Amino acid sequence: MITPATLADEAAVVALWEACGLTRPWNPPERDFHRAVTGQASAILLLRDPDTIAGSVMVGEDGHRGWVYYLAVAPECRRGGHGRALMVAAEEWLRARGVAKLQLMVRDGNEDALGFYAALGFAPQPVAVLGRFLD
Repeated sequence: MITPATLADEAAVVALWEACGLTRPWNPPERDFHRAVTGQASAILLLRDPDTIAGSVMVGEDGHRGWVYYLAVAPECRRGGHGRALMVAAEEWLRARGVAKLQLMVRDGNEDALGFYAALGFAPQPVAVLGRFLD
């Protein structure tokens, strides 16, 4: 069953993100979790097994496009269609808000993720992502 996360899910979700190698030392995942769960333009959707959280996806919209972050499926639950189900739920969340385009970023060298998203119909976009830290 896929349901929205609540603040009570923070520790379990952050542990899942860490187990999946999605966190980085310069980006506190607790801050991302809290902002997404309490924001009006974002959510974290969870795939719940009876006793655990098997997967997550953070979804949000910026008024123009939808974005997905932190798609995670517990290592022991992979290859069962859970990632695909989470992406379908994220797309439904965005469609319900009238968002026409979904984008996401994949770190260089993550061939498994690139293959997964290609199988779902995602394609590289003709843009360059630029960034800089503000703190």
